[in-house]
Amino acid sequence: MSTRRKFLQASVLGSAAILTDEKVLAGTGKRKNTIDQPVVVSTWDFGKTANIAAWEILNKKGRAVDAVEAGVRVPEADPDNQTIGYGGMPDRDGYVTLDACIMDEFYNCGSVMALQHIVHPISVARLVMEKTPHIVLAGDGALQFALANGFKKENLLTPESEKAWKEWLKEAKYEPEINIENRLYDKDKDPMPGGPDNHDTIGMLAMDAKGNLGGACTTSGMAFKMHGRVGDSPIIGAGLYVDNEIGAATSSGVGEEVIRIVGSHLVVELMRQGYKPEAACKEAVQRIIKRSPEKSKKIQVGFVALNKKGEYGAYALQKGFSYSVRSNAVEKVFRSKSIY
Repeated sequence: MSTRRKFLQASVLGSAAILTDEKVLAGTGKRKNTIDQPVVVSTWDFGKTANIAAWEILNKKGRAVDAVEAGVRVPEADPDNQTIGYGGMPDRDGYVTLDACIMDEFYNCGSVMALQHIVHPISVARLVMEKTPHIVLAGDGALQFALANGFKKENLLTPESEKAWKEWLKEAKYEPEINIENRLYDKDKDPMPGGPDNHDTIGMLAMDAKGNLGGACTTSGMAFKMHGRVGDSPIIGAGLYVDNEIGAATSSGVGEEVIRIVGSHLVVELMRQGYKPEAACKEAVQRIIKRSPEKSKKIQVGFVALNKKGEYGAYALQKGFSYSVRSNAVEKVFRSKSIY
């Protein structure tokens, strides 16, 4: 009896110690086996340039959320990138409408949808997170909020994007491309499928020197979409999700299919169950196939994930999806594995 009592006491004390340890670790934003270095991961090959801006903050021990905001602002201001921010392709009525969201290590999040005339929707989303009791502002309300907070109203439709829109109007056929391909792509010189300008939404995930996570996602959406259409990018849980205890995930591609499975949240929950980032992304992609087997063969969706150990990975429906990584040890564009 005495032996049994000692065993039970030891078990209770051991359990209490484990719970206390987990609580302390969760409170500091750190877990066992967390690598002690920052890392930033973003969708597509052009994310490599965006990662440079994010890394400047991470390398100075800055917050992950500050890093991802700074990082995605780079493609937002690039007129040559026709899927994000300034220079983005218009909808079928000729309006450039932008979507973005951001999330920090404390589950704070902000989002803007169908925002016009503002170059940096990600920074407006950040202010929604920090200055309002809301998570989402949309359309004219989002624009009004941006202007009231010092953002300038600008024309986002560049001559190149306007020309492409007018050319599209001749047939007005809406059929999303699997991967946007650079017509000048040289297959002998560039190893990445789809070419150096192969891109879409930018989703960015970061872990800072304290082990805390942050994420951002921004896009001009599908070219020539119906006016008012919103994809997965500004939807917390679909285009982006950050759980500072487990990891973070983001997506790129046909947003409607990501929304159906609440994709980024699904990836994070799979990592909670023990899946590695790449395996979690693959499972989410297979979920899309299960829901829409025939449609999945004609569209592209890719997921990228980062866990609290600093491990990262990606998976896509089709070949051509890439992701960029920057850390103390790595600065590289990776080709994602795919189902098809």
